[in-house]
Amino acid sequence: MAKNQFTKYETARILGARALQIAMDAPLLLKIPEEELKIMKYDAIKIAERELNEEVLPISIDRPMPDRREEKLRAIKVEKINDEEIEAKEKEVEKEIEEKAEELGFAPDDEDEPAIEDTSSSEEQ
Repeated sequence: MAKNQFTKYETARILGARALQIAMDAPLLLKIPEEELKIMKYDAIKIAERELNEEVLPISIDRPMPDRREEKLRAIKVEKINDEEIEAKEKEVEKEIEEKAEELGFAPDDEDEPAIEDTSSSEEQ
């Protein structure tokens, strides 16, 4: 069994708890169109199952382990980012680093600028 996978018993417990919340008029965590709600017949269990499949439920499971430790299991929401967004984020971070370097007095490494030689050792002799 994968580490981040719920057992069928945990899934049943999560769905039951969330369905009860939905039945008691808790706000939905997903924006579900009215047509889909009519198809589901406003069934709280089906809505809870959809929320679980979309990984928007903020529920974690504490599993007691045999060696008296507990394993905390939480559904991980994977963000889907395309290459353009990654490149834009990298450029933004690089720009922030350059700005902070200038504030601290570090000059950017340009090969066009001549290197400053240490003249103090030649003056002492």
